[in-house]
Amino acid sequence: MTTTAPPTSQAPGAGRSTTDIEPLRVLLVEDDERDVLRKRMLLGRPETAIHLIVAASMAEALPLIGGVDCVLLDLDLPDDRGLPALRRVLSTPRAPAVCVLTGWHDDHLGRAALAEGAQDYLVKGQADGVLLARSLRYAVERRRADDNARRLQEVELRQAESGRLERGLLPQPLATSDAIEVCSRYRSGRDRGVLGGDFLDVVQTRPDRIDLLIGDVCGHGVEEAALGVALRVAWRALVLAGVPEPTVLPAVEQVLISERRAAEIFATIGTVRLDLTAHTATLRLAGHPPPLLLRPGAPARPLTSPGGRLLGVVPKLAPAATASLPGEDWSLLLFTDGLIEGHGGQAGERLGVEGLCALLDSPAAADVDRRSLPDWLISQAEDRNGGPLTDDVAVLLVGRRPTAQ
Repeated sequence: MTTTAPPTSQAPGAGRSTTDIEPLRVLLVEDDERDVLRKRMLLGRPETAIHLIVAASMAEALPLIGGVDCVLLDLDLPDDRGLPALRRVLSTPRAPAVCVLTGWHDDHLGRAALAEGAQDYLVKGQADGVLLARSLRYAVERRRADDNARRLQEVELRQAESGRLERGLLPQPLATSDAIEVCSRYRSGRDRGVLGGDFLDVVQTRPDRIDLLIGDVCGHGVEEAALGVALRVAWRALVLAGVPEPTVLPAVEQVLISERRAAEIFATIGTVRLDLTAHTATLRLAGHPPPLLLRPGAPARPLTSPGGRLLGVVPKLAPAATASLPGEDWSLLLFTDGLIEGHGGQAGERLGVEGLCALLDSPAAADVDRRSLPDWLISQAEDRNGGPLTDDVAVLLVGRRPTAQ
């Protein structure tokens, strides 16, 4: 017999009562009434726990496939024959397990069906009720195992892809000054840890000049993350090339417009140029939350700047603003809006910039060291939100170390 037989050990469910066996919905696609009657007799016994549905043609079968666990498919149908019939079944959304029925002289066709994706093949007239029922159950289990393996592979591929994108979104800072400490964090707000379009960067071009970047591409997914990488890389290249500061953001916007997949895609960006000699910070905010200035013993405060338009909406240069910095022992906190858009602890209220400042001014924050502060802020925002934040979060903390006495 050319039937692909299951193991001779106990079949799934052997030794249990029929009420313990998972019932299967099996779609028999067969136009021969005698074969249909035979399958009904073989599979209609209570111990098989199989509910048989019959279709006499592929046209009748296709609308029913989504509601069954297994398809028992004759490869000699009046409206579809051979492997093309199998391919039509397998191409349906969420295709179930498939066992094909062949004639005794069509062993090669059964093997070809396995290669195409069928879970098993049976020769007509050579399978009794026990063997047939057991083959259908093993086919369903193999299909589930294949689906689980595929999902696991997809998760692993997504994780690897996210790792590559994360290295592009959150690069190593190009800062060599011992007077500056840099700390960054990223937290995905989506299922399975898929990255969004948040990005950040730090570039030092002179001993006394450091440029900071924080940004967020609207949307979530691989394409948005890749666009975020492109914007960050473009910004870094422009800064390193010594392009005049007022022309950097317009050039980044040109990259956004040329690389985005749809005209409605936009980005928010905040840039800061630190002058460590003049103790100043020059800001440009294109629709982005302002950075916060943190000092020991002083309340956290946002560095105000006239907000420019979102990048990619209406081309317009974000105006610049210059703020004075203390001589030493200060920090600038740059963040994407995912950090402040969750609930702030009271019904209907977001955390917002004011709530974030209140967190930083709380007694608990005073005991948090600078390098641990981004993680602490994210965890506090999640606590007030009542669970994980729904949007991605990027946090960049740049601090001036106090001069040793």
